Amino acid sequence: MTRAFLAVVFTILSVFSAFSQTENKSFTVKYITDSNFVPDGVLDEPLWETAESANNYWQYFPTDSVQAEKQSEVKILYDDKNLYIGIKAYSIGENYSLTSLKRDFRGSGVDSFSIVLDTYNDGTNAFLFGINPYGVRREALISNGGTDRRSFNLSWDVKWQGNSKIYDDYFTAEMIIPLTSLKFKEGATKWRFNSYRIETQNNERSSWMRVPQNQLIFNLAFMGDMVFEKPLGKSRTPLAIIPYINALSQKDFETDEGMNTVKFGGDAKVAIGNNLNLDVTVNPDFSQVEVDDQVTNLTRFEVSLPEKRQFFIDNSDLFASFGDQRDANPFFSRRIGIASDTAGNSIENKIIGGVRLSGKLTKNMRVGVLNIQTAKDEENEIPSNNNTMIALQHRVFSRSNIGAFFINKQSFEANDFVEREEEYNRVLGLDYNLASKDNTWTGQFYTHKSFQPDDKLGNFSTGATMRYQSRKYNFYSKGLYIDEDFSSDLGFVRRTGIVKGILSAERVFWPKKGIIQNHGFQFFPIILWDPNLDFKNTDYDFRTQWEVQFQDQSRFNLGMTNSYTFLFDSFDPTGTDDALELPGDQGYHYNSVEFGYQSDQRKRFAFDVGSEVGRFFNGKRFSVESMMTLRFQPKVFLSLVLNYDQINLPDPYPSADIWLVSPKIDITFSKSIFWSTLIQYSNQRDNLGINSRLQWRFAPLSDLFIVYNDNYFVNSFQPRNRSINLKFTYWLNI
Repeated sequence: MTRAFLAVVFTILSVFSAFSQTENKSFTVKYITDSNFVPDGVLDEPLWETAESANNYWQYFPTDSVQAEKQSEVKILYDDKNLYIGIKAYSIGENYSLTSLKRDFRGSGVDSFSIVLDTYNDGTNAFLFGINPYGVRREALISNGGTDRRSFNLSWDVKWQGNSKIYDDYFTAEMIIPLTSLKFKEGATKWRFNSYRIETQNNERSSWMRVPQNQLIFNLAFMGDMVFEKPLGKSRTPLAIIPYINALSQKDFETDEGMNTVKFGGDAKVAIGNNLNLDVTVNPDFSQVEVDDQVTNLTRFEVSLPEKRQFFIDNSDLFASFGDQRDANPFFSRRIGIASDTAGNSIENKIIGGVRLSGKLTKNMRVGVLNIQTAKDEENEIPSNNNTMIALQHRVFSRSNIGAFFINKQSFEANDFVEREEEYNRVLGLDYNLASKDNTWTGQFYTHKSFQPDDKLGNFSTGATMRYQSRKYNFYSKGLYIDEDFSSDLGFVRRTGIVKGILSAERVFWPKKGIIQNHGFQFFPIILWDPNLDFKNTDYDFRTQWEVQFQDQSRFNLGMTNSYTFLFDSFDPTGTDDALELPGDQGYHYNSVEFGYQSDQRKRFAFDVGSEVGRFFNGKRFSVESMMTLRFQPKVFLSLVLNYDQINLPDPYPSADIWLVSPKIDITFSKSIFWSTLIQYSNQRDNLGINSRLQWRFAPLSDLFIVYNDNYFVNSFQPRNRSINLKFTYWLNI
């Protein structure tokens, strides 16, 4: 009895000891002088035997309370120029999962190993470098502490080397990351560090530092230390010049006009000390950027789409994380380079050039300055505008910060077609972003004010959010006020003249056995009032949902929504030409039921399907959203988006069958030659679009693109516009 009792006590103490050790894990990074590494993925250099290991990985999925079944180890060495990273990751075989050989992969259904480096030890921003067993690489920026999936940005590019080698029951990898590709404080003796792994064969996700499952695995609150044997020196980041030449041939079939042009331009990246980046662009061209995914929009409001242009990516959180990201974001970089013509259609507005300074001023202070000039388009009555933003962010406490910004969009020349109130738009704001040390509490408090000619009163946008996350209980609250006259020409403001409130509660259950990994019930009410109408309730959505995640990583959700919408103006949700719109100055009550299922994404064939059925305004709606993927590893990845909305409104109002069909083919001939073709059919937008892009990465971050675009009207199948680009870009370090 005594021995059994002592054994139990010893086990409990061992568990507590293991948990306490995860709170302060660290390892030493050895300085070397003889570094003849070849990044072939084979750990055969003798220096690896001298390196200290970061090991004893914790399981993140399916549980987060035990050591990983398939362990990994990381070794890091460094000299005055590079970090050298060696990885060994054990598996049960060689049947690894991947989408293709294309760089910047993502997904929980593919094998990968990722290194996270918080070089300023602030728990707010970090660099991520990842590799899979086939040696395919990715790099990303993590911002805002990694508190949500929007904090993970794969659009960032930087030069580094890496490769992998597959063995019977493990794979190895080597990375060489130039210190010039990173930003850090001169004389630093440690960085915060974590690494995590997705292992599909054993259905396991693991990380070096223990991360609770109610947090994202790349959350920066959960990191250990990598301690440098010798303080880091000054970063000698070279001047990078990235010129391009683009030959373009295009035709607009609506106007029967064609154009053949050759464009020149480029970017430059200038390092200012160890901590600041200066980006310069002259006559930029973004024709190689992938086209936006089309969406079906049944609302009265604009849809926000992600930024994909490289010039705006580095330190983008400094500019884009102010205000409410859904309802009142004062800076939305996609506004720059896009304008409205005289008919109200969105068209490209040429960017003449711009500069962008961003990075650290002090240990706790970050700065961002952006200035971009757009061209005048007199035919479409678009003036030449100067677009400026200045942002400051100061860290307080462990992971929180206070931010302030000033935005100015202004036309500096007199134009007959520019109204007085459109001559400039300015926004001034102050934000406080809360993130507790363990990320249990997060939130935001902000106040912004806009200014326009002859308009000095009101124009406020202010709000507060607070989120509590624990293993069993999650709470979220939000209060938002946007004045009717608040305006940010460079922002994304979905709706003005509202007071909005949210109070959400969720209970999560974690079964100890069975096929269910976790499941939870959530109540999520959203209510809007109009302060100009004595706080009349204009909208509400009362949502209840049950969501379950299974042990095989598949998911299922079932929900109900009770809605009310007051239409101030008439509105046709079908978008039918010349149809009778639903009458305004009237309220509509409607209910719906929805479900969704996502299959195991590790499988070669996977799918995600959801459906909603119920009332819709004064009629009915049935919708299906689905996505299917098929992998022919490692070179071919096929996907198909198929969305259908059937809207039946009573006579004399219109009914419609709205389709969005989008197949995509990705073929990777090698790790440097990629061919992607995307077809998008949307009868709501009356457009059939084809985008086909061949990319040859002939040198690090240097590419040759051939991009073909073709668009047709859906009903008549007549061509709308067509173009072909041949673009050459080269990254030159000086």
